[in-house]
Amino acid sequence: MSMTSLWYATAPAGPALPQLEESLKTDVLVIGAGFQGLSTALHLAEAGTSVVLLEAHEPGEGGSGRNGGQVIPGLKDDPDTLDRLFGEDTTEFAGSTATVLFDLVERLGLDCDAERTGWIQTGDKHVLIPALRQRMSEWKARGADVDWLDAGEMAAYTGSTRFKGGWLDRRAGQIHPLKLVRALTAAALAAGVKIYARSPVTGLTRKGHWVASLPNGSTVTADRVLTATNRYTTPELDPDLMRATLPANSFQIATRPLSAEELTRILPHRTPVSENRRVGTYFRIGPQNRLMLGGRGDFADPQGPARFAMIQREVEWLYGKGLEMEHYWFGAVAMTRDHRMRIFSPETGLLAATGFNGRGVALSTALGKRIAEHFLTGRTLPMPVQKTVTRMPLYGLHRVYGTLAIDYYRLRDRLDR
Repeated sequence: MSMTSLWYATAPAGPALPQLEESLKTDVLVIGAGFQGLSTALHLAEAGTSVVLLEAHEPGEGGSGRNGGQVIPGLKDDPDTLDRLFGEDTTEFAGSTATVLFDLVERLGLDCDAERTGWIQTGDKHVLIPALRQRMSEWKARGADVDWLDAGEMAAYTGSTRFKGGWLDRRAGQIHPLKLVRALTAAALAAGVKIYARSPVTGLTRKGHWVASLPNGSTVTADRVLTATNRYTTPELDPDLMRATLPANSFQIATRPLSAEELTRILPHRTPVSENRRVGTYFRIGPQNRLMLGGRGDFADPQGPARFAMIQREVEWLYGKGLEMEHYWFGAVAMTRDHRMRIFSPETGLLAATGFNGRGVALSTALGKRIAEHFLTGRTLPMPVQKTVTRMPLYGLHRVYGTLAIDYYRLRDRLDR
C-alpha cells in the first residue's frame, strides 16, 4: 500500500520549469498553477497578452492534482435558485462548465484520459429523492441532457443495490487531473506564458503597478494580478484570502486493479458517481481499472492508511469485502458556509477567486476562461465581485467545529429514512 496518490503514480512527468531568479515585467501576473491559474494564463496568452505564472511548488501540487477527477457541471445551487439570486447568465455559465473543459481538451488535444461518460448523483434514502428529481427537472427544462434512474437502473449503472434512485447528467464525465494540469502547463508554455515553479510570492504591493516579491529578491511587475491559489493560499501571500474559506480534507483511496468480471459489474459504463448525503462519497473507475472512492475525512492531515478506515468502510458498504486498497491520499477543498464560490477584487487590478466547494475541476477551468475574457474585454464575471475579503468566523478553531459538524451531519445521514 502507498500514501502516494494514484494520479502521481500514473502521470507522465510534466514540463521542466525554472525557478524565477530575475525581475520581470508583464501585463498579467497569475499566482498559482492549478486549473484556474493555468486556464486563465492560457486563454490570455492565446489572445496576445503577456503573462507570467508563478507557482510556489510544482503545477498540480495542490488540490488540482489531487482531486477525484470528476467533471461536473453546475454549482451547488439549483438552476431556479441561481436565476433568482444571480441571474440567467450565472445559470448558463454553471451549466456550461463541463462543456468548456471538454471543448478545451479536444481543441488542444490534451492528454488527460478524458471520458465524457456522464455523471450520476444518487440518493440512498427515500428522503433524498424529491430534491434530486427537482434538480434534474430544472436542468432538463433548460435543455440539459439528463434522465432519471430508478433503483433498478441505478443498480445496473453502479453495481450496487444501495441506492433508491438518482439522475444521470450526460454533460459530465471524468479526467485524470494531474495529467490535465501537466497538459495545460505544456499548452500554456507553447502559447507564450512564462511559468516558474518553486517561486512563492511572499509580498504583493501596489506602486502604480502591482509588484510581487519573492524570497530570493526577484520581483514581477504587472498591470493586473490574479491570485489563483484557492485553498493553498499562504498567510505570507494574503492572510485574509487564506481565511475566506474553510480547509476541508478530501480523503481518497484506490483499490487493486479490478478483474474483467468485476469491471462488468462495478460501474460498467465508467460513469462517475456522487452521493447526495450530507457527508457523501464520490467514486469512479480510475487508471489501471482501479475503483477510486473519496469523501470527507477529519480536519487533521492523515499520516498513514489507518486514518482512511471510514472511507474504506464505504467501499465495503457499496461492494462488500475483497477489494484490497493500494493507494491512499488526500487534498484540501476550499469550502464556504453557503457552498458558493467567492470572487474578490479588493483593489483595482487585483482579482481572486476561491471556494469551489468540491466542483473545482470543471468550474475553475471554465472560470479561468471567463476571467481571461474579463481582463481582455471587461465581460462581467459569473458571480458578484466583492470588494472586501470576508474572513470565516472563528477560523482558528475550524478543526474543532469542522470535525463536530462532520460528525453531526453523519449522524443525521444515519437517521434519515
